[in-house]
Amino acid sequence: MAEVNHISVKELTEKILNHEKLFILDVRNTGEFDDWKVEGENVEIHNQPYFDLMDGVEPVEEKLPKEEPIYVICAKGGSSQMVAEQIAEAGYDNVYSIEGGMKAYSEHLEPIKVGEVSDGEIYQFVRIGKGCLSYLIVSNGEGAIVDSNRMSTPYEQFVSKHQVDVKYVIDTHLHADHISGGKNLAEKLGADYYLPPKDAEGITFEFNDIQEDDELNVGSTKIKSFYSPGHTIGSTSYIVDDQYLLTGDILFIESIGRPDLAGKAEDWVSDLRETLYERYKKLSHDLIVLPAHYMSVDEMNDDGTVSENLGELYKENHGLNIEDEQEFRHAVTDNLPPQPNSYDEIRQTNLGKMDPEDEKRREMEIGPNRCAIK
Repeated sequence: MAEVNHISVKELTEKILNHEKLFILDVRNTGEFDDWKVEGENVEIHNQPYFDLMDGVEPVEEKLPKEEPIYVICAKGGSSQMVAEQIAEAGYDNVYSIEGGMKAYSEHLEPIKVGEVSDGEIYQFVRIGKGCLSYLIVSNGEGAIVDSNRMSTPYEQFVSKHQVDVKYVIDTHLHADHISGGKNLAEKLGADYYLPPKDAEGITFEFNDIQEDDELNVGSTKIKSFYSPGHTIGSTSYIVDDQYLLTGDILFIESIGRPDLAGKAEDWVSDLRETLYERYKKLSHDLIVLPAHYMSVDEMNDDGTVSENLGELYKENHGLNIEDEQEFRHAVTDNLPPQPNSYDEIRQTNLGKMDPEDEKRREMEIGPNRCAIK
């Protein structure tokens, strides 16, 4: 049997963030591929369902490069192994099966330093397979984690390695596209968990309220809350050391948050406009916007981080430049993209009303992030 190499999703992510040229063959069903796939600036990806390749690689052979590595991905890692073996047996060198497939890719978190804060740093944890962004603020050995994903191990390992005492775990709002790790992570790290109370109706566990202008101190760094409703009624942003604006799902780099994931689009559209066109506009435009999601790799900086100056977004982000109020209302309530998979179940889980098994939680999160209006 011809030799097949293996590559982890961490190694794959590093290659994508380093802008390496990659050829990927995705052998999932076409519908799954069209919904959600690996993306990158220098990624060339082709889809050929596994069932088309059971008798050989002829259906895809003319697409396969002869002189560069071939990476094969599937849903969980099994089919990619078999297809990779067939490609290698057909005479191709440097064939790799991506371990764990899209399931593992969806769950990988890559920590990247964003910049400096008082006596410390701020890190962005990039969940490249899902478009989620979470944050660790560190100062003088103390830390705060914002918008954590349900996979707690990457955060635990990072803070252990860097000897960070996490004091706070914070959610900017009640998430509907992914299961929050906030409560679980806070318990594991011995930290206080914070959630905006207006998003906590029906919640089944204890949490700490966060109100307008509350201030949390981490070492020498100040984290100040800023009420910013619209994506949800409780959405709260955070200003870190008057340098960074953590916007949750209210404002992204190339879009704005959708107001419909709790069935309240008509009620919340006015809040969304007021936040974006009045409340945010009064803030310093020198603030660096750090959102909780991104839509595509086009929004990434050269180092893999996702961030932009607030003033620049007021120039370039279409969602911040719709002067007519009725046109704005139409843009954020009509012709929206599909809602996130299992979004209502995810909301119920984040309130503690449901407690799915781990595999069910993974299934609920499958697919791209869809928190923006486009």
